[in-house]
Amino acid sequence: MSDIEIMQKLSPRRNTTEATDAPSLVDEQLRHFGIDPQSEFGASLAKITLHLYAAQVDTEALWNQTLQSMVQLERTEKIARFNAKKFLSFQLAKLLDTSQNSFRRSYQRIGCTTTSKLTKGPYPVFDNVTAIFSATPVITRTATYIYACAEWIEDAFQGKELLLEIYSRLLNPTSVTLANHIVDIEAGPYTSEYFAWNFSSGMAAIDGVLSHVLGRDDMLIQSRNIYGGAHQLIHDWYAKPSNLGIGVVTFDGHDAADFDEALEETRKRYADRLAQGRKAYVYLESPCNPHGYVLDVPGICKRAHAAGLEVILDATVGTPFLQLPLQRDDPEERPDYLIHSYTKDLSGTGTVIAGCVIGRMEKMFLPKGMEGWQQTMFWNVYYVKGAFLAADLAFEVMQGMRTLEVRMLAKCINTVILARFLDAHPSINVHCNALPEDDNAEAMRGQHFLGLPAPLFTIDIDGVSRVAFQRFFDSLAPMFGHMISLGQSNTIVSCPALTTHSELDESGLTAAGIRPTTIRMAVGDEDPRDLIRHFVDAALLAIEPLHPGFCAEFMPPEDTHELIREWYLDTHRRYIESKTES
Repeated sequence: MSDIEIMQKLSPRRNTTEATDAPSLVDEQLRHFGIDPQSEFGASLAKITLHLYAAQVDTEALWNQTLQSMVQLERTEKIARFNAKKFLSFQLAKLLDTSQNSFRRSYQRIGCTTTSKLTKGPYPVFDNVTAIFSATPVITRTATYIYACAEWIEDAFQGKELLLEIYSRLLNPTSVTLANHIVDIEAGPYTSEYFAWNFSSGMAAIDGVLSHVLGRDDMLIQSRNIYGGAHQLIHDWYAKPSNLGIGVVTFDGHDAADFDEALEETRKRYADRLAQGRKAYVYLESPCNPHGYVLDVPGICKRAHAAGLEVILDATVGTPFLQLPLQRDDPEERPDYLIHSYTKDLSGTGTVIAGCVIGRMEKMFLPKGMEGWQQTMFWNVYYVKGAFLAADLAFEVMQGMRTLEVRMLAKCINTVILARFLDAHPSINVHCNALPEDDNAEAMRGQHFLGLPAPLFTIDIDGVSRVAFQRFFDSLAPMFGHMISLGQSNTIVSCPALTTHSELDESGLTAAGIRPTTIRMAVGDEDPRDLIRHFVDAALLAIEPLHPGFCAEFMPPEDTHELIREWYLDTHRRYIESKTES
């Protein structure tokens, strides 16, 4: 791109300019706004404007130099360049701040009635400059934005001018900050390859990516254990003949071989659709709901990509603390789209409903006119569906993410302790890969940070009457919250067959390993001693009177104390060691 083309980006007539050099761009700009270049004011304004056009060229050159050299630089050089650019940002802002004085005076001298002043409110540009340097992301509570001029806003509607955000249903600075942040966390060294869109809920994020990829009569290969709401969306909406009529094939198991069988079944069952050019996609949830089991995501992704299929992964339960599927060295082992419900552990407070989808840049957004722009998620779905995340909620998510590691470490330790304590009781069946003999334990250790389990598992109790079970479950409060969610700071219990997975029929529940008396435990950050004590006391209150001797089979107190001590010390030691590795 030539210097004049770079400078034209700053012109109010960037798309229709006839200027061929910087002085003619300046003259054209002044005359566009009715300023005489020969006047004293015009001459002063022209000097500043000429500097700005030159600075645009130099800034573009600095950006290109950064892209070309950053990877090879020593860390000390990166720090030096960061702080030099940081100060440059302050200098540029100072110029803008200084210009506000005369800008404000011009506005005041235009003159209008008190009625109009009250109605319009303060002109926001005057005092927003200093907000750039807020120590936390600014909560941008606005529906719309001031734009520069006709041609700039025209470009904004084409996706070619991201400085102008148009409308908060599409873009909002606070939400964009969160989107950039989650990409930084999830993609790490590959951040420049990925992009995220935030949604008003985790379910909106799931619907967003499914509606983006799926077409009429397409096929979806899904893992068995997924969130009940996602199951209902897939089977009751997307598979509904009067909607998209997609074909759904569900696979049990957790490894690539299980996926291969489902792929082969898809090819046989839907051979006619495939022959007509319809496409198949893969939908995974790992760790999965409700058991917390882990799929061989890298292996499945590799097999799916070899077959030409795109993979969608809901990674909500694991969070970036336990797994980073977008940072696999081999791109073929990465999912094409990664979903999070911010509502859960990422925010951690239970006060936010929000979600996101992360995908490769070229799949998520391209300006209008570029090859493939119509196939990107922004233009295909996001621009028209309106499920955008509000600024206040985006801010809350970012604040919650600050403590993610501390919260998740405590939860994962508690999960191991609870699972092993309960498993020691001969009448309690624990479905959790924290147990060394569990079939999923090896897969979990191979993919999760420190080999820690997700803070989610299930139990069944054998030999207990339905009356005793219900009394016991209803006695678990308040240490175990009777709530429908997961990923909060407190431990939550629910019966999936009656709640989160009630959309499944009896055969579907059986296939998913969910019984009428299955209890899902979404583990929190409490003191595990309090959780264990209350669990035993609830059993004494509700089960023991009907089934004498039940409580005598719990792990003895001295063994429980040693279990807690062992896992707190061992896990924290390994966590500290991970921070000292090169």
